[in-house]
Amino acid sequence: MGEQCSKAPPRPEYPRPQFMRQEWVSLNGAWAFEFDDAVVGEDERWYLENKAGSFTKEIQVPFTFQSELSGIGDPSFHDVVWYRRGFDVPADWRGRRIMLHFGAVDYAAKVWVNGHLVAVHEGGHTPFQADITPALADHGNILVVKAEDFSRDVTLPRGKQYWQEQSASIFYTRTTGIWQSVWLEPLAPAHLDKIKLTPDIDRNEIRLSTFVQGWKPSGDLRLQVTITFQSEAVAEDQYFVNHAEETRSIGLNDFMDHGQGRLWSPEKPNLYDIRLRLMQGEEVLDDVTSYFGMRKVSIQDGILCLNNRPYFQRLVLDQGYFPDGILTAPSDEALRRDVELAKLMGFNGARKHQKTEDPRFLYWCDKLGLLLWSEAANAYDYSAAYVRRFTREWQEIMDRDYNHPCIVAWVPLNESWGIPNVLVDRRQQQHGLAMYHLTKSLDDTRPVIYNDGWEHMTTDLVTIHDYESRREVLEERYASAAAAVEAMPARRRIFVGGASYQGQPILVSEFGGIAYKKSDWDGWGYSGAENEEDFLQRLRAVVAPMFSSPVIQGYCYTQLTDVEQEINGLLTYDRRPKAPLEEIRRIMEGNADL
Repeated sequence: MGEQCSKAPPRPEYPRPQFMRQEWVSLNGAWAFEFDDAVVGEDERWYLENKAGSFTKEIQVPFTFQSELSGIGDPSFHDVVWYRRGFDVPADWRGRRIMLHFGAVDYAAKVWVNGHLVAVHEGGHTPFQADITPALADHGNILVVKAEDFSRDVTLPRGKQYWQEQSASIFYTRTTGIWQSVWLEPLAPAHLDKIKLTPDIDRNEIRLSTFVQGWKPSGDLRLQVTITFQSEAVAEDQYFVNHAEETRSIGLNDFMDHGQGRLWSPEKPNLYDIRLRLMQGEEVLDDVTSYFGMRKVSIQDGILCLNNRPYFQRLVLDQGYFPDGILTAPSDEALRRDVELAKLMGFNGARKHQKTEDPRFLYWCDKLGLLLWSEAANAYDYSAAYVRRFTREWQEIMDRDYNHPCIVAWVPLNESWGIPNVLVDRRQQQHGLAMYHLTKSLDDTRPVIYNDGWEHMTTDLVTIHDYESRREVLEERYASAAAAVEAMPARRRIFVGGASYQGQPILVSEFGGIAYKKSDWDGWGYSGAENEEDFLQRLRAVVAPMFSSPVIQGYCYTQLTDVEQEINGLLTYDRRPKAPLEEIRRIMEGNADL
């Protein structure tokens, strides 16, 4: 295989839709690849130009070697892997800084360009970048990546990836290495590093925070900001950049019912476009486009609200796995289709479970209108190394996804994963509290869930996981707030550590899980249906109590699709409905004869 890896790259769309530049080059596609089971690659300097012979395989990036779409499809343990490809920088980029981006590499990565180490990163779900300019040659550059996973370490933030070779129970096939897009872009020495967009619908303002890399005093830098709605100019601003970090509140001069007609919601996913141009004199140093939605998530007198109105959240649990790509969707259209299918089945939101999803999925949630609970991939057990790793990665997750209007809740922990002894262990209780307060310190505009499912302490929402299938039991259990928080549906207390219910909104954030085999896959669920009629009847039985309860303010049904050995989806693993979508929709919206 030639060093230029000339095959057409898969997943060619721009990988970061919330922070777009026009000039970029995808490095997806065919790379040379090798397992390093003996862990000799660094000692033998596989990152050097003359080590091309060390790579005997070919892989399609961004698909991991465990997936069929990678061209390898090997699910066995290989915890150290290497990638190599050649690239040239476009001639008209010369004289600028060249930035190399990785969407996500699971779990730890080292990156070399022309034998020079340019990046080291740890965290399997978060992006990183490197200025590779000093390492570049005029042509024939060699990019090498070493990825290291820790497949058997149960304290690693891994989500649903199993630490044994064969998937079982609630755990699935692992991913190792590059699983999101890789790309290059050219930048001026002074450029926008990131932006934060915070809507304030009560004032009809957007708070804009900008972060400029390469800022210097007396640099004569100006920022031009243009905001449009459906191509109509709404607001413009221009100001000098006197600090590396600047914050401005910009009024939206769209006197259309005080902006109320342009709020973002699942029913009306209105988006504003924003363009930022960093100027020095008359020269444009950077030109970035983004978007935002004017929406507000709040809790008023114990009522969960969207845009200052009570809003019942109808969520679906979405694992984000694909038969041929595992964690990586086969295409951007596949990500969009999952959002569309959720909406067609009557859901107004999703809880992305144990996975920080590709930014393209969040884009389609923003664009098409689907609420999203953002949940981390958790570890399974507790250790000091876990705390260090998880705390850093969670901050990177929040930093990446802060601007997405679809995100309406942060979920750092789920079902006591990572804190299995939180009932009695004060360290683990304090870790949960630390994650709650850390999250609130970084974002005071969204609710934070202490530990989704049970064993809460300080939390904005009381969330309960309950796979009871009997309608009468669910109706009795959720007849009052007291009954709900005193129940132990998984033999777990709803509150621990001396905490108690303080009037927070109550949501059943996992329930259902009805197994119905309608494909070639065998598997399990929390209860079973014999045929379509039985499936729909069982669905009605668990959904009806969510609507009849005087205290439940939302639900999350398990789950969107079958996944590997689980056959409890509303869709098969290859996204075929198990019952007519319109019938499912009537049930999920509470419009059926329940």
